[in-house]
Amino acid sequence: MTNFHLKNLLIVLGLASINITITSYASDSNVIMITPVKATINTNTSKLSPALVNDLKRLGIKVNSVSNNVTSGLKELITDKGVMYISADGKYLIKGSVIEIKSRTNITTNAIKQLRAEAVSKNHDSTIIYKSPSEKFSVTIFTDITCGYCRKLHHEIDDYLAAGVTIRYMAYPRYGLKGSGFSNLANIWCSDDPQKALTAAKLNKGKHIKPVENCKSPVKAHYNAGKSFGIRGTPAIILDDGTLIAGYKSAPALLSILKKSANKLQ
Repeated sequence: MTNFHLKNLLIVLGLASINITITSYASDSNVIMITPVKATINTNTSKLSPALVNDLKRLGIKVNSVSNNVTSGLKELITDKGVMYISADGKYLIKGSVIEIKSRTNITTNAIKQLRAEAVSKNHDSTIIYKSPSEKFSVTIFTDITCGYCRKLHHEIDDYLAAGVTIRYMAYPRYGLKGSGFSNLANIWCSDDPQKALTAAKLNKGKHIKPVENCKSPVKAHYNAGKSFGIRGTPAIILDDGTLIAGYKSAPALLSILKKSANKLQ
């Protein structure tokens, strides 16, 4: 498979070889609606062959985990490019949302939420934390010191803490892993007092950040984690259940969202 480009469109090639029912809707080319039926393909194993792993690598896709919990005939791939699906015979790759028709459950959305929650938990120890003295909720925020709304949010940090919301920051250099945006964030995370360094950087728009020799920061890991589940801008707020809140939210607005989310779990 050469000159293959991943797009935010559903890619389905020759799915007649898979015994599932697919209904596509012109109003949303990013969705596949699936009714599970009895399949003729053996999907007992959730592993991919080494040859298939190499084929995906050549497409620029690194597979982190594989599961068969979607429907007969498809494997769910958790990759560094997000959630994808592959036919059981390994011939066809699908990028798009899978919805179980009877329950109207968006299986892909749930998978991405779980991916976010796991990634945030995995990187918990490398976040910069501003802890509320009266903590009721906590959120993880992907941030960048070049982002105006990130600075606005941080200028109001005391409002969030007073509302009982602990803020954990992960780094997301919006312009990628090169240049001053990346190096400045790395130096902040490597500083003797990252919390103080981050606050100072946001107050002075990233100027006068002190370089740290032999800096081994988690910024690359944070960036790759965010990119894998669709972070495209900052601030990006992740709730503990993996829900993504894109963009700036004031302390009262965020607190309202958190309360509603907590009520749904009860």
